[in-house]
Amino acid sequence: MNARTALAASALIAAAGFSLTGCAVYEELVHQQSTHTFDDLAAFRAEADVDAPWIPADATDITVRTSTSESSDDAVILLTGDFALAGDCADVERRSAPVWTLDGAPDPYAAKTVFACGDWSVITADDGWFGWTPNSDAERADARGK
Repeated sequence: MNARTALAASALIAAAGFSLTGCAVYEELVHQQSTHTFDDLAAFRAEADVDAPWIPADATDITVRTSTSESSDDAVILLTGDFALAGDCADVERRSAPVWTLDGAPDPYAAKTVFACGDWSVITADDGWFGWTPNSDAERADARGK
């Protein structure tokens, strides 16, 4: 193998590696977000970088998008599940919306009310739930008043 062939092979390997991880790297660098999926609640609790105590026990197909900025705690979660929300959640007027959305998530602006679950706002999705954090101070105050 001559030097030209070795150089071409190295470039091809590098290009293939970037194409496999390029979307994730681009997403993290340019959009300052990171997306991860989890099979179920146990996997989410073991590996996720966010705490969402409202996630029902039967949750599956959990998709989480978080900020990669150290100064932001923005996150969205979309999941499949039939059970009611876990934890203390109160139905209140919607006054917040997520920074991001996820494919298959419902339109948060169409929701008149949300379940305020601590710092999270959650609405029903076709097969489960869609939640975002942070929510508004007014949503948290309304939830405490109920």
